[in-house]
Amino acid sequence: MQKVTSAEYEENLDYFHAKAIKSPLSITRNEGSTLVILSADEYERLKCRDRQAFAIEELSDEEIEAILKAEPPEKAKQYDHELV
Repeated sequence: MQKVTSAEYEENLDYFHAKAIKSPLSITRNEGSTLVILSADEYERLKCRDRQAFAIEELSDEEIEAILKAEPPEKAKQYDHELV
């Protein structure tokens, strides 16, 4: 990801706007990243990957039963050695 200072970004707004459409852009201030600018399409793609968390009390009996019966995918076996 390309990094630019906030001053560079402000001086070349149109240029960096066009670059951020193609690839995320990190805007820095005082040596640290303060913002990341990305295209609306990329934002929507990432937003679709959001996950919801539920308290167990919110799950129905059917959902809990489905979780208890669920089996991990075959490729997950490669991590079995990490189980204690």
